[in-house]
Amino acid sequence: MPRSMTGFGRNQSESASASVTWEVRSVNSRYLDLKWRLPAFLRSREPELEKTVRKHADRGRLEITCNFQPRQADLMDVGLNLPLAESMLRSLDELARRRGHDFTPEYTRLLSIGCLWQESGAEADPDLFAFLKQGLDDAMADLRASRLREGDLLARDISGRLAKLEAWRAEIFRMAPQVKEDKFQALRTRLSSVLEKLGVEPSEERVLQEVAVLSDKLDISEELTRLGCHLERIGQLLAEPSDVGKRLDFLLQETFREINTLGNKAQNIEVSRMVVDFKAELEKCREQAQNIE
Repeated sequence: MPRSMTGFGRNQSESASASVTWEVRSVNSRYLDLKWRLPAFLRSREPELEKTVRKHADRGRLEITCNFQPRQADLMDVGLNLPLAESMLRSLDELARRRGHDFTPEYTRLLSIGCLWQESGAEADPDLFAFLKQGLDDAMADLRASRLREGDLLARDISGRLAKLEAWRAEIFRMAPQVKEDKFQALRTRLSSVLEKLGVEPSEERVLQEVAVLSDKLDISEELTRLGCHLERIGQLLAEPSDVGKRLDFLLQETFREINTLGNKAQNIEVSRMVVDFKAELEKCREQAQNIE
């Protein structure tokens, strides 16, 4: 079953030292594009975390957020930005002296100034990192399940549309011999009329040769055969487990090319109407296929 590139995964893990929530949102992208929102101490471990992500996803734009809530103070290495704090206090002291006031800072107020506090970015210990990595793996598994459910819906939708496309192809195939014969007779009549107007005595053999050449150029049997092969292969891809999005997109482009050529060559009103409907339904299939990984 193919996977959609749209989905959402979440995992909340609890331990004696911390509570961690991973959330992963995924949308369409030509390649695998990762956007991280991590605590400072995890940023240096992105390459290792990326390996976990790649086990579950090959394409899509993923926004990965880690909400880390420690239960032990020693897990968070938070420090005061002393140069900035001293500069701020010095400026306030100077302002107070200029205005003739005494300045006695209330240091507890520094706790409410977020810009003064910084995480050091020290790496997590191995046990904590293994705990966090497992939470990400579980969140990606949840995302994968979500994408599989969405992919199943997309595959069902495209399969239903393929049934319509195959029915139209079969109808055009049924009409093709008569369309070719009608075109043959029309070309023969037209060519004979032109030759008579030019005062040229039309040779039956020569007329038949010219008409045969022209009718072969208007023959749509090859396009119908390739069209059938493409539709069959698209149905097969929809039954494969993963990594079919790019192949589906390519096959649908080729199918569009074949039906477009067929419509140009057929030069029949009924066939042209079916070709228009075919293209419209095929475009809907392409829109859905672009969501598949």
